Amino acid sequence: MRNILVSFLFIVLSIGVLEAQNGAVRGNVYEKESGEPIIYGTVQIQGTKHAVMTDLDGFFMIPNVPAGDYKLVASYVGYDSSVVDIKIKPDGIAYQAMYLAESGVALSEVNISAEREHARTTVNISQIAVSQRQIKALPSVGGEPDIVQYLQVIPGIISTGDQGGQIYIRGGSPIQNKILLDGLNIFNPFHSIGFYSVFETDLIKNVNVLTGGFGAEQGGRISAVVDITTREGSKSRVHGSVSGGPFMIKGLVEGPLKKFTEGGTSVSYVLTAKKSLLETTSKGLYSYAADDKEVGLPFSFSDYYGKVSINTSNGSRINVFGFNYNDAYANPLLATIDWQNTGAGINFHMIPAESSIIVDGVVGYSTYTVGIGEQDTEPRRSDVDELTANIGFTFLVIKMR
Repeated sequence: MRNILVSFLFIVLSIGVLEAQNGAVRGNVYEKESGEPIIYGTVQIQGTKHAVMTDLDGFFMIPNVPAGDYKLVASYVGYDSSVVDIKIKPDGIAYQAMYLAESGVALSEVNISAEREHARTTVNISQIAVSQRQIKALPSVGGEPDIVQYLQVIPGIISTGDQGGQIYIRGGSPIQNKILLDGLNIFNPFHSIGFYSVFETDLIKNVNVLTGGFGAEQGGRISAVVDITTREGSKSRVHGSVSGGPFMIKGLVEGPLKKFTEGGTSVSYVLTAKKSLLETTSKGLYSYAADDKEVGLPFSFSDYYGKVSINTSNGSRINVFGFNYNDAYANPLLATIDWQNTGAGINFHMIPAESSIIVDGVVGYSTYTVGIGEQDTEPRRSDVDELTANIGFTFLVIKMR
């Protein structure tokens, strides 16, 4: 009887060992010169049906690959393909960073009337993804594109004010909209008389608008969620820009603290500033609306945002960021009102070596302050403080063959 039991256990364990012959490969695809991620590039294992597309961070994951030696191929339009040798171990997870160089083949001009979109196997109900390119493609008021202008063309979303003010999504009140910037809550993202939002368009990486069907992790509001993610600074060179219009002037500077190199760690930064010109330009442009022609319209605002990004050789990254958004209305005959959003935080994407777990999270603090001062009364202030700590885990399940 004992021999039969031992034989049975040996057979069961042998079957388990034979079945657990699958592994996985994950990694990132970067632009060789700048270190920027290749978005929606194609990664495939040569000679097999295993193929995926990279996400907004250039990240890819191919699970359930039979153990063995393969060639991994990464490609993207306008770039030379990259081919590397990989070894998939049974029940193991390999990491491979890939770098694509721009193609040196000279081609004649081609007019493209459509752009590639991310293919998905699931349908996200009531979720709309918006890119920086889409925002800038719309005609803009005052010569400055803004995310709020784009939101107004989405069905079910309307706004008050010339260019924002407040947004109403599917009939819900503005206070039931959850506005997130890099994972932190922004309580009032609109400036003064509604001309602009606080978000710098040149800094936007992507925007996800959820108008219904969002899960408990997006709790705290019942109408909609607008989740805005900012991009990282340049990893290869220092550069900046300055622009202005009748309503405001703004500037941006970015560059590396530690330049990008293949297989190395890079550190970059980006800083933006925005200042209103209403109090000055309104004297000439809106003299009919200003009570005092020497003072102009009593509205002003300023925005400041900074971010430092650390990207490691295994695809992990850490972003440290902070912001300060100010608005003020000052009429000496009536009242002075000011409000501001201030916050700082850290978000991260950690990929432990050869682990089946990916850790994402954000930890930060934000505050919203409103103050009002009237003649013959004491100044009044109100504050809303919020501490955010969200951590998520993604598990890679490798199926047995």
